[in-house]
Amino acid sequence: MISRRSFLSVAATAPMVGAQIPRPNLVLFLADDHGYWDSSVYGCRAVHTPNLQRLADEGLTFSNAFSGAAICIPSRAILASGLCSHRNGAIANGRQMREGIKTLPAYMTELGYRVAHFGKSHFLPATNYTKWESVPSEFRREGGLNHDLDPEALEKWLVGRDASDQRPLCLIVCCHSPHVIWEQNKDYDPAKVELPPTFVDTRETRTARANYYTDITKMDTQLGQVYASVRRHLGRNTLFLCTSDNGAQWPFGKWNLYDAGIRLPMVAVWPGVLRGGGRTEAMVHFTDFLPSFIELAGGKAPKDIDGKSFALLLRGRSSRHRTEIFASHTADNNSQMNCYPMRAVRTARYKYIRNLYPELSYQTHIDRALGRDGRDAWDSWVRKAHSDPTAAAIVRRYHKRPPEELYDVAADSHEMKNLAADRAHAAVLTSLRRKVDEWMKGMNDNGEIFGVPRPLKDFKMPV
Repeated sequence: MISRRSFLSVAATAPMVGAQIPRPNLVLFLADDHGYWDSSVYGCRAVHTPNLQRLADEGLTFSNAFSGAAICIPSRAILASGLCSHRNGAIANGRQMREGIKTLPAYMTELGYRVAHFGKSHFLPATNYTKWESVPSEFRREGGLNHDLDPEALEKWLVGRDASDQRPLCLIVCCHSPHVIWEQNKDYDPAKVELPPTFVDTRETRTARANYYTDITKMDTQLGQVYASVRRHLGRNTLFLCTSDNGAQWPFGKWNLYDAGIRLPMVAVWPGVLRGGGRTEAMVHFTDFLPSFIELAGGKAPKDIDGKSFALLLRGRSSRHRTEIFASHTADNNSQMNCYPMRAVRTARYKYIRNLYPELSYQTHIDRALGRDGRDAWDSWVRKAHSDPTAAAIVRRYHKRPPEELYDVAADSHEMKNLAADRAHAAVLTSLRRKVDEWMKGMNDNGEIFGVPRPLKDFKMPV
């Protein structure tokens, strides 16, 4: 229950904006590698996400939120800077944002907010984030990348705040799940997991899928703990947003520009402002978080960023936002894996993907790294492909990409049928191709891989 004292301290002292409305506390919960379709909110009947469902019941669900990149460091740099990857410099995992770029915590601090970060970082370089309090709230479990958010650290921080500090809060809470290494399956029946049509159905795939579901449920549990702490200690005038940084680490997901890689689950709860159980088809992009938070804080967003505020959506005063979004993927830094430069534009109906180096073989951690990264499931796909033509086609599609891909995402949500060679869609292809040309030029993006450029003029259109 929200205490009367905590509600009054926020409501009575926060600066006023607009029609005498106090500025809200802003809380962003960021999951890691959580795929769009993988919760009850977006139609999955097999995975248990009661807390995310509760938020959807109490707030507004976004059907078309996109990250702009399908990999961790670039996606977080986009969110924090309001700039697309080639403008902020973080074009790959291992490539940090350029030093000196102003980020979300600096803007919010200038507007009078107290800004704190909890959990996983990957917001780099650290010198661009000196304006937030980085609260120790992450601990390493046994084994590699397997970190955990400690929700209790947020609870203790909220309890221990100085009562005389009347600043509104901006909290960035980052969970590590369901990033690999996934939790071992506890409650899921592998026979009942849901597999998208892009998958090969094998025993190993179902076993891994059950582990992934277990880690999603772990994320959902931490979401519930964080949400409960926020409700206990902050007033009703608190916007709570939850989303993910990019899609899940499965074939055709992370490190791709298909919707499984860049389309995100996202829910916003704001008591008294947003009605519960709402849903919006409006398209939003990770660059839009920065200007939205600035506007909600009573400031004006800089004009030279790529983001566009969706504060009207968050206030329930609009149902529209963007008509198209752009996205890019390049590589992990100097890695022989995950190196496959591609660019994309998506509208409400169509997705166009340009694969800048189609002569390369597409390879990622999934097919080249350790079992924990999905190798066991992938190897079972390859084995099945020896005798199953459908499995063989999926494996070929994974490794070999055409120069251009065009999908009617309204009719083909998993992007299975490439329409780039379909004469009936020639006008759409031409239009979206031109949009990517213009966007790349505006981003000063020449398609390079770490200093080895392929200028736009060298891109050979298919005959």
